[in-house]
Amino acid sequence: METVVIIGGGLAGLTAALCLSAKHHVTLLEASSRLGGQILTEHCDGFVIERGAEGFVARSEAVPQIAAELGMPPDSLIGQSVLASYGYRDGNLIALAPGEAAAFLGFQVPKDDLGKGIRTLRHGMGSLIDAFEDGLRQRPVELRTSTAISAVTTASPDGVTLRLENGETMMANALVVATNARNSAALLAPIVPEAEAIRDAPAMSSVTVELAFDREAIDHPLDGTGFVVATGEQQDGLRACTFTTSKFIDRAPPGHVSLRAFFRPTPQDLSDLDDAAWTERAHATIRRILPLEGEAWQSWVTRWDRALPVFNPAHKDAMQALEQALASHPIVLAGSAFHGSGIDAAVRSGMAAAQAVLDTSHP
Repeated sequence: METVVIIGGGLAGLTAALCLSAKHHVTLLEASSRLGGQILTEHCDGFVIERGAEGFVARSEAVPQIAAELGMPPDSLIGQSVLASYGYRDGNLIALAPGEAAAFLGFQVPKDDLGKGIRTLRHGMGSLIDAFEDGLRQRPVELRTSTAISAVTTASPDGVTLRLENGETMMANALVVATNARNSAALLAPIVPEAEAIRDAPAMSSVTVELAFDREAIDHPLDGTGFVVATGEQQDGLRACTFTTSKFIDRAPPGHVSLRAFFRPTPQDLSDLDDAAWTERAHATIRRILPLEGEAWQSWVTRWDRALPVFNPAHKDAMQALEQALASHPIVLAGSAFHGSGIDAAVRSGMAAAQAVLDTSHP
């Protein structure tokens, strides 16, 4: 049985590990202390708090396929409770028809996705990561967190050699790189100089603030998924606010609601503002739009620094050149830094990376 090392324990890396585990021994290395990447769910006092991705496109076939393979029951996947939403423009909230929110922000969305919303997991997206951990530990897969790579020291058609930051050396028949563009470039540039072009690939940052309220504190029906803010009116970086407890069932205890504010921070705000300042900003910006009475009794602030890749033509060209250069090595790429953003794209990228390894494996 050949050995494959996967660098990165986000969704793409976990998916690749699952797909490879039937025919290979897999070692997955994650630098942080947890698996899941940009999926992170917290359960607190009856609230289900998504600190990362809240769901995946409704048309996805890949996510239900992986969930089923992990033994999750079909009713684990749920859709939105509502599809309508609001837009904020010229100081007013206006009702938007299903599918209009993306156009309101100037996004181009595939026609097949318009008005269909997203799906999620009944107990939060983190339950998918829990299922991965449970399922992979029953397969020939070694999951190692808090394990960083310092270098890919050699790569040839016969395999790769890695050096870990703890001084350990590892050898593998194939390598799947499923980490961010900057880290991937640092590891791969000594092997393939074309990787240098993605080191500073454009990416955006995000800050989310979830606020928990008593239901009577908000004098609004909250009868939609939330609201998006017109481009010219995004004061303090507020782009949107999700009515979390309206959008999905069972997200809060009875008599309570939660709102999730999405900010596009400046680099200065990202470095300077602490949790209290972000919570205050969320209160102030939402209060200008919704009639709030009093303060939220709990808040959760999450920062994602350069976590949202921007796929401009230059990045696409750099990726094409890099993957052509890697074709002569047993190294493949997976994840949102390379093949498109979103949960569905990450799963499909992990599947494709695994298939590329399987296609070139020795019997």
